[in-house]
Amino acid sequence: MEEQLNELKQIMQSSSPKTRTQGDHKTRIIAITSGKGGVGKTNIAVNMAIAYAQLGKKVILIDGDLGMANVNVLLNVVPKYNLLQVINKQKTMQEIILDTEFGIKFIAGANGFSKIANLSVAELEYFANQFSSLGNADIIIIDTGAGIANNVLQFVAAADEVYVVTTPEPTAITDAYGIIKIITTEIVDREINIQLLVNRVHSADEGKRISDRIINIVGQFLNYKVNYIGFIYEDPVIQASVIRQKPFIVINPTSKPAVCVKHIVGRIEKTDVANNEGVSSFLKKFLGFKKA
Repeated sequence: MEEQLNELKQIMQSSSPKTRTQGDHKTRIIAITSGKGGVGKTNIAVNMAIAYAQLGKKVILIDGDLGMANVNVLLNVVPKYNLLQVINKQKTMQEIILDTEFGIKFIAGANGFSKIANLSVAELEYFANQFSSLGNADIIIIDTGAGIANNVLQFVAAADEVYVVTTPEPTAITDAYGIIKIITTEIVDREINIQLLVNRVHSADEGKRISDRIINIVGQFLNYKVNYIGFIYEDPVIQASVIRQKPFIVINPTSKPAVCVKHIVGRIEKTDVANNEGVSSFLKKFLGFKKA
């Protein structure tokens, strides 16, 4: 892996000036994850992506849930190709990107994406050049799988920011702490910017109370600082949007959940990303990920 990472660095450094400019564009890369399934992580990723697009940002949403991919269901699109075709040099990155009716672009993941760890130098060069073509995006949001699979940790380790989604349910709270513990103990070679997002709350006070509990426990037992980025209300519009396969921020832009998502995106936009080096940096960190 170390030899492969060195090869990648050489590839990135020897890229044409045009490619380097795209790769160095200040693309904000956000990974959205959770300790367990069923907390609304994918719904949040989709609606956040659209909220960013409504601000005039160029947004790419990547389905990084390599086992239970369902972003396409919420977007009501059927992807013909995915990242595996790029890895196998069957398609270019631009050929697999789907435009959606919601102003965002979408890339479908693939169970075979883990194959990237075993690419030859020629294959790696092709994929690195293809991935660099995403560097003109302002925002890349990755909907990771739930839990602690190795590919989840790779996405988390490589992103600029990580949003851990939980709900007020005791099991979700426990699992949120669990995934934060795994992240902070397994990814030892870099500081991870972890933000907590509480979904399905009935009041702002409930969201703050849940976040404070988790943040205090993480600080006490893991000696790690986690920030609270916001909450999203429980609301019937969410279930209705899933059934209709149309994001709630589109169905009812003034609904409580939609307003919450817009507020969260607004807060994110007010913060700078430390050491943001764009998509080339993401790929280097992804391949350079080492478990403790």
